[in-house]
Amino acid sequence: MNHTATSPTTLSAALCDLHEIALKEPATVVGVRAPAHAPEWSGWLAEIGFLPGERVQLLGRAVPGGDPLVVRVGDSTFALRVAEAACVQVRRAEAATGSAR
Repeated sequence: MNHTATSPTTLSAALCDLHEIALKEPATVVGVRAPAHAPEWSGWLAEIGFLPGERVQLLGRAVPGGDPLVVRVGDSTFALRVAEAACVQVRRAEAATGSAR
């Protein structure tokens, strides 16, 4: 029996949308999915660097309300609305490295 395989529960917990990670938590972009009302967002997000494999961090949230967000992807920093950040699926760094708590 292979004990190194990741269970589906662990894998789904490791994946989330960018706006859901904690401040300064390292993550990696897995993909981008645009909402039906704004299909151009996926191309726009890719153009500014939200590509699979890129490092990403949530650096700040506006007060009050938490919108927009300050996000770093690669070496660039952007302000994104929560709705835009919700299009970016990420893998938490801890899950990507297989670290145990």
